[in-house]
Amino acid sequence: MERTAVNPVTWSTELGFNQGEVVSGQTRTLYLSGQAATADDGKPRHEGDMAGQLGLCVDNMEAVLREAGMSLANLVRLTVYTTDVDLLFPHYGVLAGRLAAAGVAPATTMLGVTRLALPGLMVELEGTAVA
Repeated sequence: MERTAVNPVTWSTELGFNQGEVVSGQTRTLYLSGQAATADDGKPRHEGDMAGQLGLCVDNMEAVLREAGMSLANLVRLTVYTTDVDLLFPHYGVLAGRLAAAGVAPATTMLGVTRLALPGLMVELEGTAVA
């Protein structure tokens, strides 16, 4: 797989994401459902703790990627849903650091939403990975 960043402007790269990515030569695509801060039993964890929830979301995303024989390095598209954009920003480094450690800056969209599927959840991540 070959990835080519597309950035007609550069402000987004300072925040850890590309405006777009051209992916060529991929053989497999994984569409990840939204991954929230839930334990293996599906119950929410880290109520009221945005950093804790964000970290668990990434952990859960990595578990799905691993099961598919991939890693965060394969992530080309990421959507971040949050019930509180202002609260998410101070903790965004939890996600950005993990992506940077994997050497990726996927095309990303952040959306503020009224609520997520389960009460107490503040953030959810969904993505697309190619290998």
